Amino acid sequence: MTTRRLTVAQALVAFLARQYTERDGRRRRLIAATWGIFGHGNVAGIGQALVESGTGPGTPMPYYQGRNEQAMVHAAVGYARQSRRLSAHAVTTSIGPGATNLVTGAALATVNRLPVLLLPGDVFATRPADPVLQQLELPWAGDVSVNDTLRQVSRWFDRVTRPEALIPAALQAMRVLADPAETGAVTLALPQDVQAEAYDWPVEFFAERVWRVARPRPDTDALAAARQALAAARRPLIVAGGGIRHSEAEGALREFAEATGIPVAATQAGKGSLPHDHPADIGAIGHTGTATADELARTADLVIGAGTRWTDFTTASATLFQNPDVRFVNINITSFDAHKMAGTSLVGDAREVLAELGAGAADFRVPAAYREEYGAAKARWESRVDAAYLAGDPAARPTQTQLLGALDALVTGDDILINAAGSLPGDLHRLWRARSADQYHVEYGYSCMGYEIPAAIGVAMAAPGRPVWALVGDGTYLMNPTEIVTAVQEDIPIKVVIIQNHGYASIGGLSEAVGAERFGTAYRRRAADGTYTGDPLPVDLAANAASLGLRVIRAKTVGDLREALAEARASTVPTGVYIETETADTVSGAPPAQAWWDVPVAAIASRASAVGAREEYERRIAARRRHL
Repeated sequence: MTTRRLTVAQALVAFLARQYTERDGRRRRLIAATWGIFGHGNVAGIGQALVESGTGPGTPMPYYQGRNEQAMVHAAVGYARQSRRLSAHAVTTSIGPGATNLVTGAALATVNRLPVLLLPGDVFATRPADPVLQQLELPWAGDVSVNDTLRQVSRWFDRVTRPEALIPAALQAMRVLADPAETGAVTLALPQDVQAEAYDWPVEFFAERVWRVARPRPDTDALAAARQALAAARRPLIVAGGGIRHSEAEGALREFAEATGIPVAATQAGKGSLPHDHPADIGAIGHTGTATADELARTADLVIGAGTRWTDFTTASATLFQNPDVRFVNINITSFDAHKMAGTSLVGDAREVLAELGAGAADFRVPAAYREEYGAAKARWESRVDAAYLAGDPAARPTQTQLLGALDALVTGDDILINAAGSLPGDLHRLWRARSADQYHVEYGYSCMGYEIPAAIGVAMAAPGRPVWALVGDGTYLMNPTEIVTAVQEDIPIKVVIIQNHGYASIGGLSEAVGAERFGTAYRRRAADGTYTGDPLPVDLAANAASLGLRVIRAKTVGDLREALAEARASTVPTGVYIETETADTVSGAPPAQAWWDVPVAAIASRASAVGAREEYERRIAARRRHL
């Protein structure tokens, strides 16, 4: 047997550089690059191996320097989503806090079914000294390290304690990353002594390996049952989720909707599955949905969930689908998700399932009156969007929705918008007019503050030349601005819109609604009574962003904002637009929620606000329903 003598880390890097995915005849690198921050747990292992592999453009394993371990995972996730899960990045860290900083990013990746390879250093496998720096000691287990915190948020976890164990571990890691039904965060914990150990590797380990991404087709009996349910429906509704995007099923969805006349509502992950101006597109569904979609959902007799996980925001905490005869058909690559809502399960690739479902329902079309009903409702909602976007006085301070209106007037289908947390996901889901399948990128599976800026970098890497916007509120910005430095270093011209509204605006509104009186949600000085009700904090986020190397344009008015956004879009360097928005309390903002969301309210309280909120809560929970 021919062998090649390398360290474990060198062998892993060489192996990763030769892995590919293939779908529909197109081949892509499975692990296209590695992000890393180095410490004693990986500097002499993975760090040295990356140097050994070569540095600079065109190397077998490109390397990117991050500033925060969590942010590196976010960048990798942004890249993977934009790549439709067919290409991913690896992230390497030292042991200890570097490794535990990966946990939030890993959870986000796994919740959203997006591939990322995590390569944290680990404590010595040989235990030459015990404990070593940053080692967790437990009196009941000697084989646990802080990396075990990643087990619960990883789709596959292994600790490589011997060189020869790398071979099966690496192959399993690639299998999970490339499998659309299994993918998520994959962790290979690498003890620092093992990383540096030499071994004679079979050369076959380094041969090009192609992981074919299958498009499984549905069970014929399940397909027949779904067709029967469709034939009996009079008010069917499609709910498009992220699986449409991952499987590139937008064309199949459009053809199915046009052939049947069934309206299409979208989850956060599925928004853009149809362009906003398609006659069948009725916008967002659920708590952050449109009045059109939510009213149709309440009366639907058949709901076809295509690539959705049926989260509480989508179902309005199990209060949305109120027709007593409603039934569900679930199209999903995983049986775990396909069996939710007691639906008929069509387990398979969304593109293939939609094509086969449509082929067997060629004679089905919804009644003309139903099409007219949702067409008129869609037009009414568009008028409400126009009103929210309208900014009459160019000298006035804009509301957040007017900011979105200014951006809406500027972008084309090439632009990509990224957001994850705060009040923006609701406004965007309800109001944004998606012009292309991948324009709308809102991470709402984990809704992680601090995702936007690093994710924008990853998206821009996967979509070079396209304008990529990171929309962040002040709360989110303060969580994780450091990857601005990476964008500057790599000359990635992301556009960062920093919205100053002096606190956690979204949670402030929620707090008020549930009787918690906006406690702890404003960014203000303490008042004489000890509460945070003093003056707004004199924090200059524009100056902070500029200090990290971002070119920042300050805007004060609607007119300034329009000019600043246009200037940022044309910029060839990382550029930010800083704007302080008017609140919706004083100027018209977004339409209110069209469906409920379950946030439990105190059952016993002495303050009137909480007592009143509890009464409303009890009224709402009476509408909850389990679909069985």
